[in-house]
Order: sequence, then C-alpha cells, then structure tokens
Amino acid sequence: MLMYPLLSYPLYTVTLATPFTLFSTTFISFFQFLIYLPSLFSFTLNFTFFSNTTQLNKSPFLSSYSCIIFLFKNLIFHQTLTLHQHLVTVPVVSVSAHTQKLKIDQNPNLFVNSGRSMDSKSGLTLGLSSHMSTPSTPSVHTVLFKRESSASSHSEENNFEQLQEDSETINFMGQGLSLKRSIESQQSCFPSKRVHVEKTMEAKRDWVQGWGNQPLAIADPEIFKIMEKEKRRQFKGIELIASENFVCKAVMEALGSPLTNKYSEGMPGAKYYTGNHYIDQIEFLCCKRALEAFDLDSQKWGVNVQPYSCTSANFAVYTALLHAGDRIMGLDSPSGGHLSHGYYTMGGKKVSAASIFFETLPYKVNPQTGYIDYEKLEDKALDFRPKILICGGSSYPREWDYARFRQIADKCGAVLMCDMAHISGLVAAKEAANPFDYCDIITSTTHKSLRGPRGGIIFYRRGPKPRKQGFVLNHGNNSNYDFEEKINFAVYPSLQGGPHNNHIAALAIALKEVATPNYKAYMQQVKKNAQALASALLKRKCRLVTDGTDNHLLLWDLTALGLLDRNYEKVCEACHITLNKCAIYGTISTGGVRIGTPAMTSRGCVEEDFETIADFLMRAAQITSIVQREHGKSIKDFLKGLQNNKDLCELRNRVETFASQFAMPGFDI
Repeated sequence: MLMYPLLSYPLYTVTLATPFTLFSTTFISFFQFLIYLPSLFSFTLNFTFFSNTTQLNKSPFLSSYSCIIFLFKNLIFHQTLTLHQHLVTVPVVSVSAHTQKLKIDQNPNLFVNSGRSMDSKSGLTLGLSSHMSTPSTPSVHTVLFKRESSASSHSEENNFEQLQEDSETINFMGQGLSLKRSIESQQSCFPSKRVHVEKTMEAKRDWVQGWGNQPLAIADPEIFKIMEKEKRRQFKGIELIASENFVCKAVMEALGSPLTNKYSEGMPGAKYYTGNHYIDQIEFLCCKRALEAFDLDSQKWGVNVQPYSCTSANFAVYTALLHAGDRIMGLDSPSGGHLSHGYYTMGGKKVSAASIFFETLPYKVNPQTGYIDYEKLEDKALDFRPKILICGGSSYPREWDYARFRQIADKCGAVLMCDMAHISGLVAAKEAANPFDYCDIITSTTHKSLRGPRGGIIFYRRGPKPRKQGFVLNHGNNSNYDFEEKINFAVYPSLQGGPHNNHIAALAIALKEVATPNYKAYMQQVKKNAQALASALLKRKCRLVTDGTDNHLLLWDLTALGLLDRNYEKVCEACHITLNKCAIYGTISTGGVRIGTPAMTSRGCVEEDFETIADFLMRAAQITSIVQREHGKSIKDFLKGLQNNKDLCELRNRVETFASQFAMPGFDI
C-alpha cells in the first residue's frame, strides 16, 4: 500500500476539454470521492470535466508546490509527481486520448528521474524527460518538486501571493488546451520543451556572455595572433596583386555584423524563411545602388547581388540560359581569359566546370602583339556558333572592343556576355569603355576595383529589346528579354542556398562609395599609377605585353631576362612584395607576372611612389638572377639560395620602411 506522509499538500484541480459534460460530471463525482480520502492526511486530487478549456490550478492556501500534466494525442502517458526531499511517490494519473478515461495507477515504479540537479535557491524546479513516441511506445514525463523550507503555512501563503501566473495555449485533438502555471517573480520559465528551468535570469545572461560576447583575443588567442600577424603583413608590405584591394572600415563592420546570423533563401520580398523584413530592405537598397553606380535604368536593367563569387555568377548565367552540351566561347586562359569561361589543357583535360558541362572553344590573342585577334575570333564564332560569347578576362591589359563583339554575336546568333570582374570600377568611374551599351548580360566580382566585399554580381537586360538580337533563347516572345526569371532561379535554388546577408550589406556600402566623386578620383589615380609603373619598367628595358596598359594592370614578360616566374615570385614575397605569376601567350608554361595598382592606390600611393616600387621590382629581379645563377633554377635549390641572403634582407627592410609610411584602410596598426 502506498503511504503518505503527514504533511499538507496543495490541492490541484485538473480540467480536461471534452464534449461529454454530463457523463463526465456524474462519473467523476464518484471518482472524486474515492481519491479524496487520502486528503485527510496529505493530498487531494479533484477532477472535473467540462467543455472548452483545460486548466491546472493550485490552491493558494496549502503549499507552494506546482504541477503541470502534459496531454498528448493518441497516446497514454504516465505522469509521476515526486517530492524531492521526502522521496514519496504519489498516485500516477493516466489519460487515454482514445477513451478519454481517467484512472489512478498505484504503481510506484512508474518513476523517471530527469537526471538534473535542483537549485537550492529556487523555489520550484521542473525536470522534463521525454522521447519521441509511437502509439505503441508511451512517453514518460517526470515533474520534480523541491519543497521550500518554511516556518508555517502562513509564510507559504505570503510566498504564493508573490507568484506570477503564466499561461500557454496548445492544440490538443483539434481543441484549445490552456495550461496555467504559477512561477516566482524572479524565476524565468522557458517553453515546456526546454530541458530545465533552474537558473536565475542573471545566471543565464552570464552564461550567454561567457561564450557569446568574448572578444576574439580571449575566445581564440591562436586565431587572434595569426590575424594580427596578417594585419602587420598587409601594413608593411607592397600589395601588387591585381585582383586584391583594401576595404574601408564600414565594409568590415558590415561583414562582421549580426546580419551574418540570418538565413534568407529566395529573392527579396519572396524569402522562404520569415523574419527577413530588414534583410529585404538591405538587399533592395543594394540592388538600387548597384544600378545607380553604373547609371542604369531600372526599367531596362535588373541585377542579382546574391552570387558568392564571380565564378558562381558566371556559372549561374550558363545554368540559366544553356542546356548541357551547349556551346560557349571565351578568351583562352593563357591569353588572359578566366578559367570560368571554359578551359582545358593542351592535352585535352577539362579544367573548369564550364568545360565539363558545356562545349567550349577559346579565342586567343595575336602572339606578336598581345591584342585580341578579332578577325580570327569572328571566323571561329561563325564556325562554332556558340550560344554565349564572352568578352572580358583576368589579365588583359587593353580595352575591349564591345561594338565589334556585338557584331560578331549577332552574326553567329549568340548572347553577348561580359565578365568585367577586373575593370568594373573603371567602368563605373567612366575610365573604361562601357559594356552596358552593347552586352546582354554582365557579371563582376565586388572586391577588386570596386573595393567592396568578396562576392559576385549579375546585371541582365530586361523589358523590350531595343534592337534586333541574335539567337533568342526563350523561343517564345522575341520582343522582350527573358533573362531575369531564369537567372534568379539559377542563382537560387539551382546553385546556391541562402545568400550572405553581411556581404550584401557590405556591398551596398561599397556601392554607395562608388557613386561619389571621391571614388571617381580614386579610379583615375589607379589608372595613372598603372601607366606610371608601366612607363618606369619600360624605361628599364623590361618587356611588357602590349607594351603598356589601358587599365589597372600590366603583364611583365620575364622570359627576356631569363627568369623563372615562380622564382621571381618567391623573391618578391620574401621581401614583402606580393604579386602573382601568370601565363604569357606563346610560352609553354607561365612566363611572367601580373602587377596591379588598385590596392596601393587605396593606401595613398601616387605616380612617384610607383617609380620607387619599380626600383624595388628591378632589384628583386637582380636578386633572382644571381640566385638562379649561383644555386640553380629548380625550386628546391633556389629556395636554399634565399636563406640568409643579405641582399634579400636589405631589400625587405627598404620595402617595409616604404610601405609603413602609408595609412592602412579598415584598421590601425
């Protein structure tokens, strides 16, 4: 027989929603009498059936304990009430959703310990142990109580008056189920599915602060130290990689903002997830600024700012407009094109996804001049009949003849696409020819000359076609462009998931700067610096591809000096000058280096500063030549020759002294 201690326990009233009011009242009246007998000693359960609501109320004059009975459809659950301090198990109430019967289960073994410790300072601790159930597998929930020590029932009455009432409504068998519970005013009550309520709000805040608000130096000193070294490297070095630049502090703040927390699949205004009201505002603003930066009419041009990179943007265009095996023509990679335009080796190995999934044929530059051979391009295009013809590249130092490309595209029936990843800043500042006058689709990175975060962007024509075009991909209404829906669908859901909202906000900030006179002056200086550097190298008898530049980069052919590009690159890196080796058309392997001016121009360098940089580059070439002659050209022997090299140390000190004069955008040293 189950014994009860001679203590006063609270009176609980359980009200269950059911239409069987009359029957329930009669049945429970007798049932209530049976279970009322133990209340002479300790405990009383009073069950009453009526319609509409189900409540669990606690009598205010007996104790400070609370209890919640959880109901689940189509299952029988056993609820165990346990007095923690007295280790007494009271009758278990079983509710069948099928029969809507109630019974008392005197089995004291139906006890499941939650396994959670109780807070000695809290008045009430609820432990919930549950598992997913099937109709044949009951779920057992345990409610643990800690009895407060009190001098008298009068003090318990006063304590109860300080309790607050909290209610929750859930759906049970198609009807509303209202759970009313009492909690102390200083306690926090999580939703019922949370594991435990055992800490004060202050303790919870401390826990969040402990892991969520630590600075990087404390949270991860190892990463912090490496990042500090990288900051110093950027500050004391000369950055000449044409595809790199420095962003402003506002862009950095956006990249490290809480926007990174939000997931937002879909286009603005039609996101899959909720809670994207402000995310949509940012993306709409970013799109608006993108069109304004290039002086585009929103009735004639649309834009997608979600691509993770320009390579992703390019492949989204292919996915939108082509079928597997369709044809693409782009500039050959050794001629200055990009891998994403389709590239395979001389042995026929397909390198880029564009070549794997589509049929690609490259056009090339004239090996004598370094300029694009438009005559051969046209002949190839008319024979190959590509569906997309791509202009634009990653290491082509001259202007693009977009009008000629338009003519060729119309003749062969191709969509004309421009990848302006490198020169988009020059285009926005009107320091380069404008591809928007001739091209159908234009892609770009956002971090090179645009000086924004790392990502991609797609511009596409929309609305009525202003002139006769070539091949029409939609095979339907030929009077309007149909790029918008196809490209947006290709970006999401075909190729990407949720966009990086912190990137989109940072891009919006950068595009706002692009539309200012200061940015135009910056791009003018980028171009002047590139021309000044080219002139300085030419005066020193260096061989440049096309003998100069029209944009922000130049190609230095090192084969004339007998230098291996990889060895020269290593020497420059050792003395804190960063540039990259690149292919020179006509050489079996990479034979030169690509040099760009946007990054150092962002730090304030002007023409005379690039005269000094030209001296550093020439000194690095001399060191490379000496080490190759004394130790050999193989990379293993060459690197040995760089160890403890006095000339290299002297040049590195000069470079660091020079670079440290200039301010660093985005952060302080």
